Amino acid sequence: MTPGMGKGDNMRKVRLGVIGAGYIGKTHINNILSGCCPEIEVTAVADAMDGNLKWAKEKIGSSVAVFKNEDEFFDSGCMDAVLVAVPHYDHPRLAIEAFRRGLHVMIEKPAGVYTKQVREMNEASKKAGVKFGIMYNQRTDKVFRRMREIVKSGSFGQIRRTNWIATEWYRPQAYYNSAAWRGTWKGEGGGVLLNQCPHNLDIWQWICGMPVLVEAHMKFGKWHDIEVEDDVTAYVEFENGATGVFVTSTGDTPGTNRFEITLDKGKLVAENGVLTIWENEVCEQEFSRTNTEHFGKPKCTTQEVRSDGALGHAEVLNAFAGAILRGEPLIAEGVEGINGLTLSNAMYLSAWLKKEVSIPFDEELFYSLLLKASDK
Repeated sequence: MTPGMGKGDNMRKVRLGVIGAGYIGKTHINNILSGCCPEIEVTAVADAMDGNLKWAKEKIGSSVAVFKNEDEFFDSGCMDAVLVAVPHYDHPRLAIEAFRRGLHVMIEKPAGVYTKQVREMNEASKKAGVKFGIMYNQRTDKVFRRMREIVKSGSFGQIRRTNWIATEWYRPQAYYNSAAWRGTWKGEGGGVLLNQCPHNLDIWQWICGMPVLVEAHMKFGKWHDIEVEDDVTAYVEFENGATGVFVTSTGDTPGTNRFEITLDKGKLVAENGVLTIWENEVCEQEFSRTNTEHFGKPKCTTQEVRSDGALGHAEVLNAFAGAILRGEPLIAEGVEGINGLTLSNAMYLSAWLKKEVSIPFDEELFYSLLLKASDK
């Protein structure tokens, strides 16, 4: 059957099954129902909670099939693609179940909890030959797109240093008290890095590339009554010798969200929805070599790029539909989810071992230490 060709349809649509109708699952369903995703229709919803299934029936109507059993959901035959919006540990497992049935998959962030598991998911996606995306909606922000364009073009030379203070993730204790799985190793597999920061870590590596060395310092339950980390400072080194620092916390208010990249010919600063581009007249190396003034500095111009403020969830789903129906590019390939997770896994491993960690790292060692943390 042609994907999305229902009775009486004048337009091809992707029949989407949503597994996980919690907060983020409802967000996506509401976007689709409000007309933001005209090439997608929600035809099935699966959830372990009766209340979420009741909500789906009332919100979507009699046309949607609801399931408490995930196997019945996957085997129902009433969907072309699956949106996985469940707790982190189950992202790879459920994606693999969908791949086994030849279904296209969009997973919520993060890709998983540990890279060993995500690597298995990525291999399964390649064997299935289906479309596989990840909900990295912040890649749609024109501030980050412009930063990436400048860095990748080489027009500003090489990266020298990158710093991101990402502390606008404040959460009160009531947030962690809202569900038993929050703030636990068994429930979430991590804290601020795994729950709040996957977008930051993805954007960081998407623009700057992957570092080769990480040294992280973490505090576990410093600001809250939780098991996992809520305060992180990490130092990284890149292959070209550039350095970076990443700072995050759920305990700072007011917080800061400032992403700065220093390059040979200037710097890029993203803060408060504005990208400021500082461009030197000449590269620092050339200026330093030819300048004769003791305190001379190269002339510099600035320009600004403003964010459009859109969250980008619908844009990611629309690209997903376009990939399925017409072979168009995804916003973010699902297999790329392992990159940001590699960064957070390396940070955890460094903090646990109390030493710097090289990338790639020992995935088996990381997994064993994660299990140890979860058993406490």
